[in-house]
Amino acid sequence: MPETELHYMSAWELSGLIRGRQVSPVEVVDACLARIEATEPTLNSFITVLPEQARAGAQRAEQEISRGNYRGPLHGIPVGLKDLFETAGVRTTSGTRIYDNYVPAGDCTVAARFSQAGAILIGKLNMHPLAFGPTGENGDYGHMHNPWNPERITGGSSGGSGSAAAAGQCPITMGSDTGGSVRIPAALCGIVGLKPTYGRVSRAGLTPLSWCLDHPGPMVRTVEDAALTMNAIAGRDPRDPATADVPTPDYTAALTGDIRGLRIGVVKEYFETEIDAGVADLTQRAISVLGELGAEIVEVSLPLYQYAQPISNAILSAEATAAHRDVLLSDGDKLYPQVRDRLEEGLFITAAEYLRAQQARQVFCTQVGELLKEVDLLAGPVEPVTAPVILERRIDVGGESLPAVPLLTKYTRVYNITGSPAISAPCGFADDGLPVGLHLAGRNFDEMTVLRAAYAYQQANDWQTRRPPL
Repeated sequence: MPETELHYMSAWELSGLIRGRQVSPVEVVDACLARIEATEPTLNSFITVLPEQARAGAQRAEQEISRGNYRGPLHGIPVGLKDLFETAGVRTTSGTRIYDNYVPAGDCTVAARFSQAGAILIGKLNMHPLAFGPTGENGDYGHMHNPWNPERITGGSSGGSGSAAAAGQCPITMGSDTGGSVRIPAALCGIVGLKPTYGRVSRAGLTPLSWCLDHPGPMVRTVEDAALTMNAIAGRDPRDPATADVPTPDYTAALTGDIRGLRIGVVKEYFETEIDAGVADLTQRAISVLGELGAEIVEVSLPLYQYAQPISNAILSAEATAAHRDVLLSDGDKLYPQVRDRLEEGLFITAAEYLRAQQARQVFCTQVGELLKEVDLLAGPVEPVTAPVILERRIDVGGESLPAVPLLTKYTRVYNITGSPAISAPCGFADDGLPVGLHLAGRNFDEMTVLRAAYAYQQANDWQTRRPPL
């Protein structure tokens, strides 16, 4: 089978071919490595590529499957991990040269679970340094480039994960999301990005940014692949006390395509702030499609939305600086300047301000919880704009120049505050040819409904079949 067919196949499609021995894991890995070699000079998605290790893993998978020892749908499937997921024997840089030579002795829980499922680590993905930024720029390992237009950002902080999945370099990638870092690159790169409920997926062995806001999550090209990935990585982990002891469903059971009877609330405040008219139109059209598929669409209000940014800023800044205070003091001059500046800002958050933000967070969560008693999902845009130009510090929205960081995180931070499951699903392309994402969020530990609606929308469109012009 030609490599051009293999590297853009979903994990769902590849798993059927591998299980039926129509395709070898070696062929799949070789196709992805060839794609990486061809596109990496443009995209810069990876910090570390592992061709020899990946080929050896593919050969082992092929032998296991030929002996009848098939481990499941991810057996023989290449996976890329954001470079803050610790991997045994493979450096984990967290996106900064300060940790260029850090080689963990063991795997993080997510990496270990992928390995148990038979997946093959193909490399470690580029990221905003220390995961502290929404743009996907990196002065140490090079900026990440959007496959749809390499002059534009991928979004961050999981920018390499977004570009790698979108460009066919790897069918499954993993990111982490503290203020939108899975969903922002997913929206800007035209892929599916799922932030699971806080406590659904283990953070053990991940470089922290904010202990109470960090969420690991899959970044893939289809909703099916998000479900398959969740089946492998979700669940209680004694290594992470924040993981919840709740039943883990078979997420693929959500892929029914039937959303009749679902109540979807459209948060009116999301469309009352600065948003590009084309992005708003595509998002509203996508929500209308959900209505045509049988969901009941209602307008809802979230008055506290205006406080999402200051609540998140105070908590995130304080916890990020606490997590990285030692490196800030010892090697601050080696940090990417914008990251260093944000860490230094955290030094000025007082204990009183942090605690008041946590109190405000509880009020905010209560209001969102009340909304989710009335509706099954909340819908809106992921981003107010399409991908800006790399290193653009201010972005024009309707003739108004706005700072990039708060603009790019204005919708996503809401669901880090609440810990709710939230997904970005491709919902069209703007006039500039760049992708736009639909944002769906649900009740805590109800990823099933989020996936169910995203899958139904995906099946009614062909956005996931579009390919960037690389």
